[in-house]
Amino acid sequence: MKANPNYLVSLLGCAIMLQGVTAAAQDTDPKFTLSTGIDFASGSYGGDVDIEDTYVPLTAIVDYGRIAFRLTVPYLSVRAPAGTIFDPGGEPLPGSGAMTTESGLGDVIGSVTFYDVIKNRRLGLAMDLTGKIKFATADEDKGLGTGESDYSLQADVYKFVNDFTLLSSVGYKFRGDPTGFALNDVFMASLGGTYKFTPDVSGGLFFDFRESAISGNDSIQELSAFVSRRVSENWRLQVYGLTGFTDSSPDWGGGVQIKKILRR
Repeated sequence: MKANPNYLVSLLGCAIMLQGVTAAAQDTDPKFTLSTGIDFASGSYGGDVDIEDTYVPLTAIVDYGRIAFRLTVPYLSVRAPAGTIFDPGGEPLPGSGAMTTESGLGDVIGSVTFYDVIKNRRLGLAMDLTGKIKFATADEDKGLGTGESDYSLQADVYKFVNDFTLLSSVGYKFRGDPTGFALNDVFMASLGGTYKFTPDVSGGLFFDFRESAISGNDSIQELSAFVSRRVSENWRLQVYGLTGFTDSSPDWGGGVQIKKILRR
């Protein structure tokens, strides 16, 4: 009998969460962070008209130093042809009806990250591992989600050179099985770097690649740039912009994020 990959990843995710909770319980001084912002993107995604989405996430992070837990609860508004299925982090499936706007709760995302799973100070290298679950909380009748949960695993490798940090990531997303259409599991990768211009200001440039979850469609390829500034000891502001290079990618997008550290 063939094992269900989503079931296996669910078990792995539960094991990671349990291990993380057990380890984190040994640390009595976590750092709490809240962040919010607004993201906007526009693209035709292979359709005849542009699909515009506005994404407003509220994210809470509990960081124990070596382990961090993250929960994101988003509000989503999508202007698109009727019948469109939106897929944050993936690609929309354009509909063919009249233009309409739908909004509401998006898919809630939970993750756990293990920092410095591999670390070599002499070489300036480090690797983090992240497990993530996208819960199917968005209203599929409004087209705000696929109605199925997704699971992903990702490794981030860092190379530190003075004020410059090179980052490469590889991951794999196991897609749910929505009614009416098929989504493939996908490989993800990114490459880029960040530079600290001053103790309070940093910036970066990244290229992201994701396989399309829809057979026969182009891969998703995006180039993004950001600038982040610490405006006080516990507040940080970040702005970014992006452009896409394929029919499956947004034509352009951008956003702003503000982050508040509640306790160190």
